[in-house]
Amino acid sequence: MSRVSLVLVCALLATPLAAQPDDAANPQAAVRARFVAAYEAAALGTDTADDAALEGYVLYPYVLAARIERELKLAARAWGAVDEAAADFVSAHGAEPVGRALRRAWLSSLARRAQWRAYLDRYDTAIATAAFECEYFNARIALGEVDDLAPAIAARWRTPYQLPRECEPAFQWLRAEGVLTDALVAERAALLLDHGQTAFARVIARRLPSQAGDALLKRADFIEQPARMLDALLADPARAVSDEAVLDAWSRLARNDPDAALMRFAPLATRAAAERASDLSLALALGLAWDRRPQALEYFARVPRGRLDGPALEWLARAALWAGAWTTAAEAIAWMPRELQASSAWRYWAARAAFELGDRDTARALYTSVLGDDNYYSAMAAARLGDRVVPRTEPLPVALALVDAIATGDAFVRARELQLAGLRDLATLEWHHGYETLGDELKLQAIHLAASFEMHDVAVATATSHGVFNDYELLYPRPYGSEMTAAVELTSIESALLYALLRQESLFRPDVASPAGALGIAQLDPDTARRTARRWQLPVPSRVALFDPAISIPLGAARLAELLEQFDEQLPVALAAYNAGENTAERWLPDEAIDSDIWIENIPYNETRAYVRRVLWHSLVFEWLDTNRPQSTRDWLGEIKR
Repeated sequence: MSRVSLVLVCALLATPLAAQPDDAANPQAAVRARFVAAYEAAALGTDTADDAALEGYVLYPYVLAARIERELKLAARAWGAVDEAAADFVSAHGAEPVGRALRRAWLSSLARRAQWRAYLDRYDTAIATAAFECEYFNARIALGEVDDLAPAIAARWRTPYQLPRECEPAFQWLRAEGVLTDALVAERAALLLDHGQTAFARVIARRLPSQAGDALLKRADFIEQPARMLDALLADPARAVSDEAVLDAWSRLARNDPDAALMRFAPLATRAAAERASDLSLALALGLAWDRRPQALEYFARVPRGRLDGPALEWLARAALWAGAWTTAAEAIAWMPRELQASSAWRYWAARAAFELGDRDTARALYTSVLGDDNYYSAMAAARLGDRVVPRTEPLPVALALVDAIATGDAFVRARELQLAGLRDLATLEWHHGYETLGDELKLQAIHLAASFEMHDVAVATATSHGVFNDYELLYPRPYGSEMTAAVELTSIESALLYALLRQESLFRPDVASPAGALGIAQLDPDTARRTARRWQLPVPSRVALFDPAISIPLGAARLAELLEQFDEQLPVALAAYNAGENTAERWLPDEAIDSDIWIENIPYNETRAYVRRVLWHSLVFEWLDTNRPQSTRDWLGEIKR
């Protein structure tokens, strides 16, 4: 069957929201709208009477669950009636996402009311968070059911981050039982320090006897104030400080302030044993390499080859590329573990090194070996060879009968309706719930279904988990046509580049919010979005408005256009600035012009380095899909300069 046939069938199975007729002509859309209103009203406590159509709607259990959850929070009627309603609902829907969510709300309510027997009866390890697990411990302690409980609480205690307040009663019991020993407290503090959680590690360490506690507090000082503590150590060499604390502080200083580390290297290395001096040299070499300093190679040379692991050898190679030390770069690649050498990245750089060292035949052979890998490096290899790029498409076979069968499954029907209702997080939960029930063959076909539902992030993530990367029609969708047209007309950014940016930022999911506070399909910081809107004389968006693709896509295009202008149309720098911030990208600019591939390879942030490479490759694929012509990447061979 052709891809066109699949699109037609999927359109019949589940018409996208944008294509839905008005409610009067589409009863399903009308009941969906009533569901959304009822669902919102249930959360607010402003319920209205339900009609028969709503009660028969596939998502009606979400309305019932929202009402029960509200009553669990407010105790709007007798607890017995509320608990009975929750029990009935969980009994009917407990295996579904909506049932699991209500079980969590019910467990929280039972814990607040100290209804411990009921809590134990309803506890489910499959949905347990740290807070629920600790309430489970508290329930068993309250009921005196403590056989074999101490090891489980001790295991939870050994957590390298601060735990919720629900855990404190269980830990107090563990202490009263004599199990929470000083050794266990010290172990927890050390774990916290290992993960940089110095503030809470101090709280834990202060509970210890002075000698043990002081050592941990001193280690926290070394983490928080490495320069000051290293200076104090140099001033008083007799101070008892563990080698691990010194190396940790030194690594932080070298990473964050390589100039300060350079000033302190000689005295520290002089007082260290040979092996430890090698560790100090390596940490400084890495810090200097991340900062693109020429001294990096000098300090790498002080480290025995056997102490250079894969990541260290990668940074040695990058430092050599930056310095134009092609012999050193070739040696670093040759020393890498075999799996790293075999990657497209280091085959490409081995080819470049061979070319620069005069071995043209080896260079051509290595470049040619990279061509079929379909990524940034294969496109760069094509540019070096003077070839054009045709992505190596490998369509994922589609079995329409199987896609039809999957689409009729209850979880997938609910997922589709939740997607159309704008409840994207719930839709994703339902989709994964249905997906986990499928056999391997059907799981592959479910990728096609997710794409037809316009759940592009789910389709791409699922395809990736199955090793499916090269079905470009499936995994490189081009949604939001009118919004894209408006953005291109506003900014003159090419649609292929803008689609590439949006794919990397959000996989076209309009409601996504990052931990750093970036919002919407273009992942804009609200302040940046507001400033961009003012400069482009667009309506200044609220935070909520950034979840609207019609607002977010033009603003994302405008932001990229500004960065391109700011950085003299140097696309890799503009992309790095979009991801890491313009001030950060400015710091990364070289004092003298350098090849763009070397500049990209030396971006210090792993995330940003990968981001720039991927957006460039995505833009090539989208342009190829638009034109169906081989793509030239010769313009990728430019230089980066201030």
